[in-house]
Amino acid sequence: MAERFTNHLAGEQSPYLRQHAHNPVDWFAWGDAAFARARAENRPVFLSIGYSTCHWCHVMERETFEQEAVGRFLNEHFVSIKVDREERPDVDKIYMTFVQSTTGAGGWPLNVFLTPDLKPFFAGRPAWPAGLSLPRRADQRSLATTPGGSPRLRRRNSRPARTGGPPADPGYRPPLRHHPATRRARL
Repeated sequence: MAERFTNHLAGEQSPYLRQHAHNPVDWFAWGDAAFARARAENRPVFLSIGYSTCHWCHVMERETFEQEAVGRFLNEHFVSIKVDREERPDVDKIYMTFVQSTTGAGGWPLNVFLTPDLKPFFAGRPAWPAGLSLPRRADQRSLATTPGGSPRLRRRNSRPARTGGPPADPGYRPPLRHHPATRRARL
């Protein structure tokens, strides 16, 4: 039986990346082709980092990335890049540091929204019901849910993040007191 969707991951060596090769999301691997497209189209990047033995990475694929509505939305508004953290620990380290310093937590799958020049502007591990609206432009200053979606997710998304919400400025650096290493040191 022929696959209904095939994206740029079909020829990759990583089993984790190949696992996503038939998602409706038009995934790219981390590399020049994805970066050039984001810059040429002036579209933000949706970066998703995971690994093959990550339970929640498989759950997110099943519940999110295999959904045609999510694929259509991401394909229309973003250049989507999938990274295997076991192949690219350098990329994982850069963006995990951003997530931990802005949210106080981190884990996988790791999802980060980047400007076309790869600067992070929002991070988290979203669960996207049909009614959740994602940031459409790299310069967008507010993120909000649209009508619909589950009441639990609407409540969760209406609460501010622990550090006061996502930074609007890609150069934002949270005060040192919010850094996870600083919090642990004071315990």
